[in-house]
Amino acid sequence: MKIQIINGPNLNLLGVREPGIYGKESFEAYLPELKKKYPELQIDYYQSNIEGELIDKMQEVGFSYDGIILNAGAYTHTSVALQDCIRSLKTPVIEVHISNVHAREEFRHRSLISSACLGVIAGFGLDSYRLAVEALLAR
Repeated sequence: MKIQIINGPNLNLLGVREPGIYGKESFEAYLPELKKKYPELQIDYYQSNIEGELIDKMQEVGFSYDGIILNAGAYTHTSVALQDCIRSLKTPVIEVHISNVHAREEFRHRSLISSACLGVIAGFGLDSYRLAVEALLAR
């Protein structure tokens, strides 16, 4: 099974950016732990701050991978283009958020991509990614 994790804008700053919200661990430090927990899976990782690059990556893997775990960051709330892309893919996409977006600013309560995704996991810190892997395995 092949899973692509895609992180959007500012998630390259995990561990530094607002640690009270996002935690003190970088994604690069967390990823080896996730891969170790699932040695039977191929888990690939990609991060970009650029919307079009996120779309390019989803189109690249969206017809051959078994699942995409997408944390679109702020694009979650603004990007019709990401929604259109997700709808065009064969591969299921799970929307992930580290924080509980519904306990934050009101503009974060609305996701433009949720309706195109298999499901949404939010509020469990970096463990949200593991929960998304489990959801894909359970399919």
